[in-house]
Amino acid sequence: MSNVNPRRWWALLVLATAQFMVIMDTSIIGVALPEMQKDLGFSQGGLQWVFNAYVIVFGGLLLLGGRLSDLVGARRIFVTGWSVMIAGSVLAAAAQTAWVEIAGRAVQGVGGALIAPSAMTLLMMLFMHDPKELGKAMALYGAAAPAGGTAGVFLGGVFTEWASWQWVFVIYIPIGLATLAATRLLPEVGSRRGAVDVLGAAAVTAGLALAVFAVVRAPEAGWGSTGTILQLIGAAVLLALFLVIQKSVREPLMPLGVWRVPRLGFANLAMTLLGAAWIPMWYFLNLYLQQVLGYGAFASGAALLPMTVLLMIFMTAVTARLMAKVGAKPLIGGGLLVLAAGLVWLAAVEPTGTFLVDVLPASLVAALGMSLAYIPAMVAAMSGAPQEQAGLASGIVNTTYNVGSALGLAALTAVAMSQGADRLGNLPQLTEGFSAAFIGAAVIAAVGGVVTLLVMKSDGALATAPAQSAAPDGEKAAV
Repeated sequence: MSNVNPRRWWALLVLATAQFMVIMDTSIIGVALPEMQKDLGFSQGGLQWVFNAYVIVFGGLLLLGGRLSDLVGARRIFVTGWSVMIAGSVLAAAAQTAWVEIAGRAVQGVGGALIAPSAMTLLMMLFMHDPKELGKAMALYGAAAPAGGTAGVFLGGVFTEWASWQWVFVIYIPIGLATLAATRLLPEVGSRRGAVDVLGAAAVTAGLALAVFAVVRAPEAGWGSTGTILQLIGAAVLLALFLVIQKSVREPLMPLGVWRVPRLGFANLAMTLLGAAWIPMWYFLNLYLQQVLGYGAFASGAALLPMTVLLMIFMTAVTARLMAKVGAKPLIGGGLLVLAAGLVWLAAVEPTGTFLVDVLPASLVAALGMSLAYIPAMVAAMSGAPQEQAGLASGIVNTTYNVGSALGLAALTAVAMSQGADRLGNLPQLTEGFSAAFIGAAVIAAVGGVVTLLVMKSDGALATAPAQSAAPDGEKAAV
């Protein structure tokens, strides 16, 4: 026990704060979107880039962040990530135009992609001496994710209502500086030799961004237009290039052999569809509350609190127990179907609706489905991976969730705009557009649930898989 860090629990507080803030960054902007739209001149369709700029960069660079953490040293990458996060927050808060705001969010995404994997490495270094302590530390670290999502929804409303939307970014500056000051509590992790697959990271991130851009622009340019077709072809070429690079370089970001891990493919498909259904629901529900029901920013944030609190309770206290009894497969498939049911219920929203009738019960059903499916999907993907590939498997699952979130939001924004969601002030048309997005998300979730139940293989070992191992990666679920 001579190598035990006596300040490890204080160091865990620093790491949990980082997890809390990284996840809060995805939820705190939700209720601020309409005010940002007014001040910065975002179109109704272009507003999604405030979210997608972060998600695409964060998801596209997660694997690179993990690789740099291994090579350069986790503490150095953690410090670098927070420095970048602070810079992005300053840029986003000071933005006077839509493009500068998007750039600030992208810079924040770079910071998040460096913070998340380095924090996990540092946690493992601090607690690897004792499996019981490691499990406890992971549970506490994992709980910071839904807590960050819940706090973000609430604080976003408070700042936007009584200060300004800029404060949803300003808050990161003092907390980031305090975190940097506290990094002396973290262990030094030595660097090692190795190559960084920068070309692979650039290819996958550019491919994802181009694919989302093509889908966003398609309703305006036309799905059959030359520009849209060329953009989609370009995205496919870049993603294919990424696979070629991974096969040819000596030290790839994503060794393709990892896909031989049992259930990894189906678990990642489930996570992709989960993100593609959940994030658009959260996005359009924010807009419905403010643009149709006329809620202010604080009231909108408060309206989403029951959903996020239910998520936090179920993800940290209930899902693990259920998985120990029935295994991962029924929870993944059943959770996706419950999410689909909640989305169908939300699709019945009315222009003259109320929170208690049109929003609260349906959003709670959707949140229940999400909380049932997310952690089991993480465990299913990671349980078959050998120890040396566990981090890679975790990074892939987080990446596919982010990719699904971005592509799902882009596609369902196109659906919503085509059905009238771009007609601000016309409440019936706005509602019809949002309803169409909810239906689209329900179809995505239902397909994921059916495919999981019919095709994914069961494995009794999953029933006893330690849920804490997935908890640190329960990131976007709390949004």
